[in-house]
Amino acid sequence: MTDTAGPAADASQAGTSTSTGTDIDAAAVGTAADGPPRITPTTRVLLHDLAVRRDRDEWIVGRMATRTFVALPAAGARAVELLGAGLSVGRTEESLRAETGEEFDIADFVGDLAALGFVARIGDHAVPDAEPPRASLPWLRPRHVRLALHPVLPLLVGALLAAAVVVLVRRPDLLPGYRDLLWSRHGSVVLLSGAAAGWTLLLAHELAHLVTARAAGVPGKMRLGTRLQFLVMQTDISGIELAPRRHRLTAYLAGIALNLSVASSLVLALAPTEPGTTAHRLLAAALLLALLPLPFQCMVFTRTDLYFVLQDLTGCRDLYGDGLAYARYRARRSLRSARTVRTVRRGVRAGDRDDDPSARLPAHERRAVRLYSVVLVVGTAACLTFMAAVTLPVDIALLVRAVRGLGPGHGLAGNADAVTVLVVLGGVNVLWLVTWWRNRRSRRSAGAT
Repeated sequence: MTDTAGPAADASQAGTSTSTGTDIDAAAVGTAADGPPRITPTTRVLLHDLAVRRDRDEWIVGRMATRTFVALPAAGARAVELLGAGLSVGRTEESLRAETGEEFDIADFVGDLAALGFVARIGDHAVPDAEPPRASLPWLRPRHVRLALHPVLPLLVGALLAAAVVVLVRRPDLLPGYRDLLWSRHGSVVLLSGAAAGWTLLLAHELAHLVTARAAGVPGKMRLGTRLQFLVMQTDISGIELAPRRHRLTAYLAGIALNLSVASSLVLALAPTEPGTTAHRLLAAALLLALLPLPFQCMVFTRTDLYFVLQDLTGCRDLYGDGLAYARYRARRSLRSARTVRTVRRGVRAGDRDDDPSARLPAHERRAVRLYSVVLVVGTAACLTFMAAVTLPVDIALLVRAVRGLGPGHGLAGNADAVTVLVVLGGVNVLWLVTWWRNRRSRRSAGAT
């Protein structure tokens, strides 16, 4: 749900659904099934095991096995309950009419549920079911990691952090600086050790998300991804939205808590070591590596861990998607306002109308989305500008220098340093390109399907 070169776990949000007129709409957000057989008033359906949670004025209904879920109005959730209890389509319509005084097309609603993969059988016909997505560490069961959601655990993390803060107040010289990363005079050793420690911490960060989500019954899957110019490892914990809020927030913040716990432990280990020793230098370098991903988490415009916390607290279904749509809408409005007087006098032609995408959202979501769109645009522009002005030129300069440093005239140490730079820095950039292309192709395939 949140994902990054510091970590993040990537959690898809429920599709928004509303009750319009006499229909109950369900927005599909996951696996689609083949077209269901004809549905009549006497048809009964068998639903898969579904989880239901109330969220303000809506209900989140989902199937954990496929990580597919949808937001429904109260009438939709009630229809799911009645169908699940074995009532026919006609009896479900009658019950809803008696309870609400409105008419509902339950046959179409059953078709929507089947498309979501929520229906196992329609009458005597089995509904084809897609293979559920693979989970990372499938052998890890909720009972194995149930302590990850124990309410005492955050208190222990807080106590460890408080102890480290006390030590740093008394010993401010222990605060790390960038020079602590240069613990060896050999650049290749610094690069290789830093890469090994950084990826180890990143994996531990994502495992914290996975373990916490698994304790809540969510399968979870870790994979590589990209966020703007960053190569990230991310954990898909779609389905955590069905869990209680405390469990959701714990899963979102588990990675940050892991980094803070490691950093706090390193501060406590640094205090008794003699400054200037190898042990002190290694601990200081590890401390800085544990802290470096944390500022990245504040970049909520890249959907980091804190982004999902913000999305949950604001009650938004898809803060990033809606914010991006609103930003594009405002950009189009700004471009149209710059048209000539002649174009304006012609009036708005058919097809030129561009409605505000945030207008369909509830008031509390609308405010949050509009504010977030500003953060999204400004943050993205700043990130890409920094990449173009600093990161890319530095990477190119280092790679060119490494290539020139190869050859018999540079000695063993010079060639080793050059190869290390090419492998570590060049490998990360190649991996970013491969990951970006793979994910882009996967999204295109999913869209075509």
